[in-house]
Amino acid sequence: MTVPAVSFVSKSGTGKTTLLEKVISELKTRGHRIGVIKHDAHSFDIDHPGKDSYRLAVAGADTTLISSPEKLAIIKKHSAEPSLPEVIATYFGDVDLVITEGFKRGPLPKVEINRKERSATLMCRGEEHDPTLIAVVSDQSFELDVPLFDLNTPTEVVDFLEHSVLNK
Repeated sequence: MTVPAVSFVSKSGTGKTTLLEKVISELKTRGHRIGVIKHDAHSFDIDHPGKDSYRLAVAGADTTLISSPEKLAIIKKHSAEPSLPEVIATYFGDVDLVITEGFKRGPLPKVEINRKERSATLMCRGEEHDPTLIAVVSDQSFELDVPLFDLNTPTEVVDFLEHSVLNK
């Protein structure tokens, strides 16, 4: 079974993370298990010099897993970024929905977040027409071929996700 997944995309500084905090919290309240993938276009490091796991990775470990009673983290070196479907299939079999933050060029259905003070136009319905766009969340009005939700009503976004993404 393939886990349903959706990407939330926007220009930087629009409020993706703030909206996603509310959406995820509401999904959890409704009993859903949620996975999140945050895209980072730059190199990042969650391990730090001096820590044992960092020392073992520097020594040559290709995969390092840190486990505790409450959580685990895996650091896996690769020569090329794996595809979103591959990451979802490998790591997210235990959730009801995967939400990605970013991946504006990715293959998943997209919800674009727009804030008037950040941009008067949309990324997915502007110069480019992204066929994977399934909804827009904004504080301004647009004539669209997909549903438009008010930025201040995250419960409506969750209702939409439950009906259009989770029930597929």
